[in-house]
Amino acid sequence: MPISLTNRPASLQWGKNALLSAKDDGMQIHYQVDNKLQSAQRAGRKLDSQGIKSVTLIGKGWDLETTWHFWQGFRSPKRNNVITWPELSKKHQKELTDRLLIIDWVRDTINMPAEELGPVTLAQRCVSLIASVTDSFEYKIIKGEELKDKNYMGIYTVGRGSSHAPALLVLDYNPTQDPKAPIFASLVGKGITFDSGGYSLKPTSFMESMKSDMGGAATVAGSLALAITRGLKKRVKLFICCADNMVSGDAFRLGDIIHYRNGKTVEVTNTDAEGRLVLADGLIDAEHDNPGWILDCATLTGAAKIAVGNDYHSLLTFDDQLAGKLFTSAAEENEPFWRLPLAEFHRSQIPSPFADLNNSGSANTAGASTAAAFLSYFLKNYQKNWLHIDCSATYRKSAVDLWATGATGIGVRTIANLLLSK
Repeated sequence: MPISLTNRPASLQWGKNALLSAKDDGMQIHYQVDNKLQSAQRAGRKLDSQGIKSVTLIGKGWDLETTWHFWQGFRSPKRNNVITWPELSKKHQKELTDRLLIIDWVRDTINMPAEELGPVTLAQRCVSLIASVTDSFEYKIIKGEELKDKNYMGIYTVGRGSSHAPALLVLDYNPTQDPKAPIFASLVGKGITFDSGGYSLKPTSFMESMKSDMGGAATVAGSLALAITRGLKKRVKLFICCADNMVSGDAFRLGDIIHYRNGKTVEVTNTDAEGRLVLADGLIDAEHDNPGWILDCATLTGAAKIAVGNDYHSLLTFDDQLAGKLFTSAAEENEPFWRLPLAEFHRSQIPSPFADLNNSGSANTAGASTAAAFLSYFLKNYQKNWLHIDCSATYRKSAVDLWATGATGIGVRTIANLLLSK
């Protein structure tokens, strides 16, 4: 099916302000100049929902971003849609090819069933993705009882109740080949490959999409890969914190105390607030290397999703300057981010009579903010050079006019852009 673009309105026979119309040689997308990208994405989604699975993009107006947005809407999680792409410049064709490789990998990985994507498999998939774009890296995967032996007690505790061993991937991208080269940035991702809630069991309606709870891990891995294809020459480290959160005779329980390597102790008051427990291990390691800045990404709280829906990723940070850089990157990449509050007083809202902290926050507090505040206790210099992304736009449980059901890939381009910023 040939698909063309026009900024002229459709004939009234197609309805008032119609997005699509048919003609002898295919269909036209009718867009307004200030809304071209969203119109292309909506049209792609509508064509797929009508059962059109093969299209050819013809005529003028198909630049890189319009083409990409059309694909974002047209793409089906079943991967059965086919596009004949328009002619683009060599530079833009490479960028499109790289996005198709990497962001589609992110979406496919997040959409995988948990039985096919355990913690170790997720770590290995992240390694394979980076290996597909560079050989300038080293990595190690710490798993199972070795995590306990090396005192990664957050990841170990959350993951010990599953038949799939928990794992930590530490990947060092170092194009300089100098082992003493400074680390420009460290990326930390939450990789909960399935989240039942543990003994704080989720209801079915909340649990059915929890194969996607490793969305933060896939997002940061994809971001590093995309930045490399765009020419990243700085050293960056990746920490992927992987576990299943399951119910079993060996699963962690409410009232347990976790002892972390930085000396902090945490009382478990909710086993469904497990993401912050695994991220804490990654943040401790990340800061130990003294990077220029740290970014963690996680499907961390329902509170963030309530605040901004599935339409935005939430940013929480004490560092206004670094936040400004991320929002500049997001604007350049046409990706939606929204800042939520994070203040010193949020750090006092996670008390415990038995430990330094509890893992779920006090009643009637801002859940996304107290979750970020919890993470700040695992960074000595939390007020500068740290960004926390609560990535609520990672996955959709049902289709909307812009997106199919499933993973979106939102955030990959923004973080990649930030990695390439000065």
